[in-house]
Amino acid sequence: MTRADIVQTIYNRVGAFSKREAADVVEIVFETMKETLERGEAIKVSGFGNFLLRDKQPRMGRNPKTGETMQIPTRRVLTFKPSVMLRESVNRGKAS
Repeated sequence: MTRADIVQTIYNRVGAFSKREAADVVEIVFETMKETLERGEAIKVSGFGNFLLRDKQPRMGRNPKTGETMQIPTRRVLTFKPSVMLRESVNRGKAS
C-alpha cells in the first residue's frame, strides 16, 4: 500500500474530507511520527503496535564483497513490534 492508497482510502471511508484534505491529514500524521522518532521517543498505537528506536553498539563486521574486516559504527535502528491483536488479525485464516 502506498501513501496515495492511504489517501484514497481515507477519502473513500470518511467522506467529510476532500482528497486534498485527506492528503494533508496523511502528511501530518507521517510528519508527526517522523518528528517524534527523531526526538528519540517511542510511538505506541493501541491495537496496532509500537515503533521503537534502539541504539546499536559498534561491532566488527565483514565486507561480503572483499572479505575485509571492518568496524560497523554506532547507529540507531527503528523497530516495529506488532500488538497481539494485529498479530492475531494478520495470522487469522492462515493454514498451519
